[in-house]
Amino acid sequence: MSTRKINTSNSSSGSPSRASTSSAPDCDGRMPSTSTAMVSDASSVQKASGSTNNAQRTSAGQSSSLVSSKWISLNVGGKVFTTTLSTLINKEPHSMLARMFAHHQEQEDADGYPGNQIVMAPSDKDGRGAYLIDRSSQYFEPLLNYLRHGQLIYDAHLSLEGILEEAKFFGIEGLIPQLESLVQQQQATNVEDMPLTRRDVISALIKTSHMTELRFQGVNLAGADLRKLDLRHINFKYACLRGCNLSLANLNFCCLERADLSHANLEGAQLLSVKGLCANMEGANLQGCNFEDPSGVRSNLEGVNLKGACLENSNMTGVNLRVANLRNANLKNCNLRAAVLAGADLERCNLSGSDLQEANLRGANFKDAQLELMLTPLHMSQAVR
Repeated sequence: MSTRKINTSNSSSGSPSRASTSSAPDCDGRMPSTSTAMVSDASSVQKASGSTNNAQRTSAGQSSSLVSSKWISLNVGGKVFTTTLSTLINKEPHSMLARMFAHHQEQEDADGYPGNQIVMAPSDKDGRGAYLIDRSSQYFEPLLNYLRHGQLIYDAHLSLEGILEEAKFFGIEGLIPQLESLVQQQQATNVEDMPLTRRDVISALIKTSHMTELRFQGVNLAGADLRKLDLRHINFKYACLRGCNLSLANLNFCCLERADLSHANLEGAQLLSVKGLCANMEGANLQGCNFEDPSGVRSNLEGVNLKGACLENSNMTGVNLRVANLRNANLKNCNLRAAVLAGADLERCNLSGSDLQEANLRGANFKDAQLELMLTPLHMSQAVR
């Protein structure tokens, strides 16, 4: 009570205290704004502090989001690839993939990501959260591995042209020159390995004297159209004649040793005194061919593969077919007089109407072979098992 009186007395006696001075009116009769300003400043400080805290929390949230987005899934052509953000950005920072996911990475010059880099909006996501990219997955995989370790590794069955096109699409600039060089090398190799054509063979025939032996040994003639050509005395040893059209061609005295004539068409061809040791004629068409040499020289087809071949109505008098594979072959109405079929595999072979007079059939396999309407019955000395 005494303290309260002293304050009152001091106030009335004209000696104002600090408290009374702050609340006294000014000369205009208005209350001073000092306390109001102090309150306003305090409020501003609190708001600024709150904004700083909010910014810190937002930054923390972004940092947490950045951490969670380090692994990214890409659905390329239906196949999902999972990789890291750094893999997509570090190796090729200007590629399409880097620009698609640049919003995940701070654009700082010190880190090698220029701030003026054009950013692409990522594509839509599938149900599992993987970004959808409508490209070929088999050609994308070598590009992703290149971004991972800097080496181009791809399966042998993949087309280099396909990988190159994908590299151009995704903007993998560091890989494009290497792929272009490999494509050029492959194209040069393919040109060298391309099969010869009818034009090439005719040109060689015209330029070569009839006194000179023409050799196509080991040459690739696959699928060539060689019908009705005079190919006498030519050496086709080890040559690839797969799928060739040799119908009505003259192949007399040719060397076809170990040549590949699988599924070739030799219908009506002349094959006198041919040397076809261990040749592959599986599935070939030799219908109506002539193997008989009037001089008595026999064609040698020992060990030949004629599995599933058609030799219907062919003249094979005296032909050497020792240990040949004639499974499922069509030898209907063939002339096989004095032919050597010792040890041949004739299982399920059609020999209906064929002439096997004086043929050597010792050790031949005739299991399930068709022998109806034989012109000459098999002789007892012809050991058949």
